[in-house]
Amino acid sequence: MTLISTILAFFPAAVMLMGFLSFLWICDSPGIFSVATFIFSLYDFPLLIYKIHNHFYPIQEGISYLKGKEYSPWWGSHQIQSIYISFGCLESALRLIPGAFSLWLRLWGAKIGKNVYWTPKLEIADRSLIEIGNNVVFGQSCAILSHAIKPKKQNLMLYVKKVKIGSDVFIGAGSYLAPGVIVEDETFVTADSRLYPNKIIENLVV
Repeated sequence: MTLISTILAFFPAAVMLMGFLSFLWICDSPGIFSVATFIFSLYDFPLLIYKIHNHFYPIQEGISYLKGKEYSPWWGSHQIQSIYISFGCLESALRLIPGAFSLWLRLWGAKIGKNVYWTPKLEIADRSLIEIGNNVVFGQSCAILSHAIKPKKQNLMLYVKKVKIGSDVFIGAGSYLAPGVIVEDETFVTADSRLYPNKIIENLVV
């Protein structure tokens, strides 16, 4: 593991510490500055660090390996985003405000269309690696995973590729979309579907 990898492994803990300290500030001195600091620590700070990281270490689609001396931009990106995977309530709150979660994902680099319905328990592992069209509905407990990892020759092989979903698509509850999956327009994906890497789903019922 490289030095940058080691440093970013502590990033989620640093964010939680910032959030905790700013919460104590609110309790001690409630006001606009303490509240703004609390929001900044949980939302703006990780996004800012991600944008800086992505500028110098953009994520490359394709196959790479996690072990060795070469730094993995995906690893760093994942550590920055992992707080939202561990504490899903942080993003679930945004889904209560119409359009807020779609805007949030666009800030991370995702391409999101209009009228997308996000259920509270949706999991997105790689926010910048998704493209979604208009009028898309996600059922409960779906997951979009734009990366896959598996052991190979005493190493860990990483495969990264965007997940693309067209317009007028319904993703059934409990479905998992793996890296490289393409769901074309006007497709109904039934509940508990497992769409494996690079699978293309045409406008048919799966």
